[in-house]
Amino acid sequence: MATVRRVLGDKPGIAPSTKAAVLTALDVFGLDRPARFRTAQDGLVGLVVPDLQNPIFPALVEAVSIGLVKLGLMTALCTRTADGVSEANYIALLLRREVAGIVFIGGSYADAGPEYGKELRDREIPMVLINAADENPGVARVSVDDEAAAEQSLLHLASLGHERIGLILGPEGHVPSARKLGAYVRHLRTSPDDQSWRDLVAHVPFSMEGGGAAMTRLLAQGVTGVVCASDALALGAIRAARRRGVSVPGNVSVIGFDDSAYMSVVEAPLTTIRQPVRAMGAAAVKLLDAQINGQVLPGEELLLEPELIVRGSTGPRHPRA
Repeated sequence: MATVRRVLGDKPGIAPSTKAAVLTALDVFGLDRPARFRTAQDGLVGLVVPDLQNPIFPALVEAVSIGLVKLGLMTALCTRTADGVSEANYIALLLRREVAGIVFIGGSYADAGPEYGKELRDREIPMVLINAADENPGVARVSVDDEAAAEQSLLHLASLGHERIGLILGPEGHVPSARKLGAYVRHLRTSPDDQSWRDLVAHVPFSMEGGGAAMTRLLAQGVTGVVCASDALALGAIRAARRRGVSVPGNVSVIGFDDSAYMSVVEAPLTTIRQPVRAMGAAAVKLLDAQINGQVLPGEELLLEPELIVRGSTGPRHPRA
């Protein structure tokens, strides 16, 4: 107790390691540091994610956290809850905690509303967005190349003889989904007036239920291949197909997106697009660290290349019985 009092009183003769240990203990127990010890470097880094149900979000959180810990920064996980705790609640807390920076995963500061968004910009809080859900020019961003991901999926299905290919995306306005849709329309090489592709595209919530509902509609349109914007959507689509007696991949091929944990051991093992999670996390940490250390970034988006992982949910086109 005497040592703690001496550290908090900023008395001379305290070893740096002892001072650091006491201040870290305050952070761990959620206690405010004395004002003299509050600096951006000593503050928290908020990791704001929409939810933890989608396996890709915990994977990205882990990748970012590992990099931040190596820099001596602590992380605070902030995720929306069913009882109404929102991004705005978390950002208000982070701003009061002398936050060193914020990493938004799968969302953006816009989700917190214009008031907090303005405060974050006015205070020049270091921010990095990973796979942002909306456009955020002027902010450091790290994203997987969604257009390349869609192209890889479509070319794979085309090589297997599939011509009538459906697309299951997230909600309209979701930027990664919009980018995949753009690549899909270009792949079809349709005229500007041809809107027939709209019957083969479904916008649904990111869930197995959403994927299942979309698959039911696409099967009625005669698709033999389906590209999904997440692994959860793909699993829901496969379940809906099998419930209707449609074989995967015998009658319809399905491709997911993310390469979440355990996708190699489901039945059938899921062909999917792998996000470079570790590289994305490392890039986000590097961009955040640069801002914390006073560097001004151009605000351009860093796109990382995805990888097609071929497994058992895709195969040659066969007409459905």
